[in-house]
Amino acid sequence: MRTVISLYLIVLQMLKNAFEKKYGKSPKFYAHAPGRVNLIGEHVDYCGYSVLPMAIEQSILAAVSVNDSETIELANTNPQYKDFRVSGTEEIDIGKDNPQWHNYFLCGVKGIQENFSLPSLVGMQCVVDGTIPASSGLSSSSALVCCAGLVTMEANEKSLSKVALAEICAKCERYIGTEGGGMDQSISFLAEKGTAKLIEFNPLRATDVQLPSGAVFVISNCCVEMNKAASSHFNIRVVECRIATKMLAKVKGLEWKRLVKLAQVQTELGASLEEMLSLVEEVLHSDAYSRAEICQALGITPEQFSTDLLSSNTQHVTHFKLYQRARHVYGEASRVLCFKSVCDSQPADSIPLLGDLMKESHASCRDLYECSCPELDQLVDICSKAGAVGSRLTGAGWGGCAVSMVPSDKVESFIRTVRETFYAPEPRRAAMEKQSLFVSKPGGGATIFIEE
Repeated sequence: MRTVISLYLIVLQMLKNAFEKKYGKSPKFYAHAPGRVNLIGEHVDYCGYSVLPMAIEQSILAAVSVNDSETIELANTNPQYKDFRVSGTEEIDIGKDNPQWHNYFLCGVKGIQENFSLPSLVGMQCVVDGTIPASSGLSSSSALVCCAGLVTMEANEKSLSKVALAEICAKCERYIGTEGGGMDQSISFLAEKGTAKLIEFNPLRATDVQLPSGAVFVISNCCVEMNKAASSHFNIRVVECRIATKMLAKVKGLEWKRLVKLAQVQTELGASLEEMLSLVEEVLHSDAYSRAEICQALGITPEQFSTDLLSSNTQHVTHFKLYQRARHVYGEASRVLCFKSVCDSQPADSIPLLGDLMKESHASCRDLYECSCPELDQLVDICSKAGAVGSRLTGAGWGGCAVSMVPSDKVESFIRTVRETFYAPEPRRAAMEKQSLFVSKPGGGATIFIEE
């Protein structure tokens, strides 16, 4: 993961200048962790299913020097993110309420410290920069965690495989309170330039997926920000899937108390995804379930329900849409496999086939998982009318970005139409358009850079 580069890139040079201005010396090394766009497979990784993302060229960057102070000093090139320092000899406390930028960095630091059982950490001075729009659904927060984990490993002269780093960073990001599944961290470390990846879990592995020629992927930001760690939307969906898992498992006579992911029910039953969709129709009703109904079905007390099934920021939830969430997950897991199959076989109509899968994915996210928002739906509709063969939300949702598959010969007209129709009429969007609408190619994974 170490690469020698010439620092000709403008962003890196600016980061170096910012570091020298801040600390009066040059950095010892640099680290980069990319964001990602998920082509298909939304909200299924924490249910145990495969996803199909690619890394993007936008990334989180850090310039770092090492010293013997045993103090970690953090600064950001964006003035709205305040400096922070913490002792490397004390237990790192990460606040979950109203999380700040440095909390994500500390997740990565703490993950490495705990993995190696380090009683203290080497002193570090870090300046962080980023080209991923914040809260846009392109995994800026996870990229920051991954960058911090990589920085901490390098500074403390430790070594881990990319797979191990991805697993550690997926686990340690939960210190911030988000119960994610590991897709973002996995692609940030395991990405390779020029190819998307099928990411599978338990065990974690990544398989190349060659995207068809003749089309490109265009990312567009609806300009509604959603910080998933600062709200309960994301964790409510995790909880609903967890409860649906137990309801399905109990009806089928499985050991439901030990099962927490919808994929585990399928594995235990030896069923196909189509059969799991039929089981959802048979077992779960479409009306929202109350706490009392779930407790009665599972034979548990209200106290057990709160303690065993809910997370800290979902204790207020009273009703749960189990049927809709389970239907989305099993349907989306099937779409991921279909997407991979089309990419592998490359039929003559592969582009429209993939586009149809993306359309189905967005409809499911909007109607069953309810993780879209009016602005995102408007953007997806505009992208479809502008020439995309398929367009869908990407990332957690409730704001952020859409990803559109656009025939190569229509890219210029597509971008022009989306700019004129979605961004130009609204001053705030127009001001954000340059960093919000762009073509993305599969990028490489997280790396340590040293200067020549």
